[in-house]
Amino acid sequence: MKVILILMDTCNRHMLSVYNPHAKAKTPNIERFARRSLLFDNHFIASAPCMPARRDILTGRIHFLERGWGPIEPYDVTLPRLLQSGGVFTHIVTDHSHYMEIGGEGYLQQYNTWDFQRGQETDVWVSRIKDPEEPRPHLGTVYRQYQCNRTRFAGEEDRPTPRTFASAIQWLKDNEGEDHFFLTVEAFDPHEPFDASEEFKAMYPDDFPCFYEWPRYSALNSEETPEAIAHLRNQYYATLSMADKWLGKLLDEADRQNLWEDTCIIFTSDHGHMLGEHGVTGKNRYHAWDEMSRIPLLVHMPEDFRAGERIAGLTQNTDLFPTLLEYFGMDPKKCGCPPVHGHSWMPLITGEKEKIRDYAIYGWFGQPVNITDGRYTYFRAAAREQNTPLYAYMASLTTYERYLGWDMPQMVTCGRYLKQCPIPVYRLRMDPGTKEPPYLDIGISRLYDTWKDPAQQDPITDKEREEKMCRELAVQMKVHDAPEEQFQRLGLEQYKDINTI
Repeated sequence: MKVILILMDTCNRHMLSVYNPHAKAKTPNIERFARRSLLFDNHFIASAPCMPARRDILTGRIHFLERGWGPIEPYDVTLPRLLQSGGVFTHIVTDHSHYMEIGGEGYLQQYNTWDFQRGQETDVWVSRIKDPEEPRPHLGTVYRQYQCNRTRFAGEEDRPTPRTFASAIQWLKDNEGEDHFFLTVEAFDPHEPFDASEEFKAMYPDDFPCFYEWPRYSALNSEETPEAIAHLRNQYYATLSMADKWLGKLLDEADRQNLWEDTCIIFTSDHGHMLGEHGVTGKNRYHAWDEMSRIPLLVHMPEDFRAGERIAGLTQNTDLFPTLLEYFGMDPKKCGCPPVHGHSWMPLITGEKEKIRDYAIYGWFGQPVNITDGRYTYFRAAAREQNTPLYAYMASLTTYERYLGWDMPQMVTCGRYLKQCPIPVYRLRMDPGTKEPPYLDIGISRLYDTWKDPAQQDPITDKEREEKMCRELAVQMKVHDAPEEQFQRLGLEQYKDINTI
């Protein structure tokens, strides 16, 4: 039994031709892979962004109701560790630099071995005292550290994502003929900065006069004109196409070794990215529109089982955990881990069932909690402008590039707050001045009918439907072990004691 998980960060579903026939990006190798795979049409995130999504994937549990960005917690039971206990060798190769930062601890260490490729984003790699040259004129963000890092990119093969795929290919060559492994290939591209080699920029030409590859996380301003956004998207397409080329090299190695006969290969992402849709760029500060929350999922089963077919049932990234345990003949209920929130995809893959859940909930910590049944999507905002009460729960007092608690000791207590957790944890009161991350226009609940309005442009008013979604959201929050105060924060106190059976 062998599994290869390919995760491309920030891979926008609606910009892939396998999901959108009008997509401008050229991704022939994703198309090639899709022809040998099952395509999941309604796959959603759980927690976001990067590190919360990875923690969900590795534990099979949704965490955005408890805390935001952070490490693997000491009490987490992870997929790689469980697979190792079942005799499966685990390896990850990645250029995702957040693993090496404060707030990203413990992920790589879950694997038997890991290989980290330097240089992405703000990875503190190339050390220069003198400031590097800054491109002028420019729009958006230009980070000093990345300007230093890119001085090491003499050719396309020197860039981090090509090196990531090259390392994965070498690992497969070094271990040719071996069995019982779980290989994770995690490429940071096409995450910003949208920095591709000239070969791929030439595929999407325009005459925009400014350097613009790293968008702000904000509403569009007067400089971010339609021409600027078109250029930004071209930069994204180029980065996606470059990553696709190197994915193709990995598929070539799968061809050479005929891995298609006995290997499950999965392609997915962690979240999407706004590139002018809804009048914004970036993520983390907006409602969880489908551009960010509905993500690609392609699954190749050995011997091309059901290749080219589509699956409509609702799925989430937490499902990967029970799916792979089942694939390797292990039962989550007998593995000593807390109750898993995900559901195995195997009944969908075999055709035994058409759906494994009726609803999916997802979101960012401290922001609206979102629910969908595949047609209606409801964004439930905080009931109070102060967004209170809100607490974060953790044993590790770290978050994105910083430590927590030392500057607000009066807000930190310790106790047995999480029923699924065998040890005491810290509880941090998140006052309005300490919101993670800052808000932008998400104080109003919204309901969409995505069958009639797939772009989620026109919220509908339907009190009966909203009441139903509120009740079901409360059920799902209980099922997913939401802290009690989350019901109060969202104005759902009346549903707190609803029966979940």
